[in-house]
Amino acid sequence: MRPQVIIYATVALSAVLFVVNLDVALQGGSHAVLSQAIYTITDLVGGALILWGFVASQKPPTYDHPFGYGKERFFWSFTGSLVTFTIAGLLVIVDSVGQILDPAPVTHLPESLAVVGITLLFSLIGILVTLRELRRGKETLTNLLESAHQGLKTIFYQDVVSVFGSIVAFAGIAIVYVTHQTKIDGIAAFGMGILLVLTGLLLAAESRPLLVGKAVSPEQARTILQIVERDTRVRKVRGFQSMMLGPEDVLVALRVNFQDGLNTDQIESAIDQVSLALRQTFPAIRHLVIEPES
Repeated sequence: MRPQVIIYATVALSAVLFVVNLDVALQGGSHAVLSQAIYTITDLVGGALILWGFVASQKPPTYDHPFGYGKERFFWSFTGSLVTFTIAGLLVIVDSVGQILDPAPVTHLPESLAVVGITLLFSLIGILVTLRELRRGKETLTNLLESAHQGLKTIFYQDVVSVFGSIVAFAGIAIVYVTHQTKIDGIAAFGMGILLVLTGLLLAAESRPLLVGKAVSPEQARTILQIVERDTRVRKVRGFQSMMLGPEDVLVALRVNFQDGLNTDQIESAIDQVSLALRQTFPAIRHLVIEPES
């Protein structure tokens, strides 16, 4: 899977959608379309932040950051989700309340319906790009949603929310077109704002454990222990600690009790072979510390 491809596609699609939605919203006065424009510009900013996190995470380790900069991706994904969903949602809600309380005329309804349809189409294309990259990397959507790829999950949720938001906006504008009740336009925008805020809170909650130092999953921990204790020179793993430093960057520290009678060279050989076996099974383990215990 190529995360940068998904991020670049998101930024490009968001830029196009922002221009189109804003132009129609300013001409026709539809708050539902304006909510789409607000969302797409924050989507663009959020995608840029996620891209910056991806670039920043590639910096080599330094004295101040001996384990590298992998957590940059977690931080900027968290920031991107706040910008894209929470801030955008609040702006949309504030704007829509005015239309509900004091409805203003809404014109250019056919154009508004057309641009919302285009937004829906582009959002579906974004989802297809993500699914294609997952297939290319021999991964499934379930793998992505259960992984630590917060940036890619944020982008996927952006597209999914945009699809639902477009459906809500299209329905609202269609009702206005038929009934001429412009208050419905504000209600549709308000519904999209609520959806955005709830999604932002969900992603923020998912990011918190990763930012404060989440361990690998219990299933992965059990597999790691099995691989280590499979070596006949290992008596028991006495201590196990792990931390996700990035979506593909894991720190593992082990305190291992080796069999009696092994000399220093034999213990070093055992550590080398155990390390090789772990890294072959879990390429994401980039930092491995094995402490022998007598």
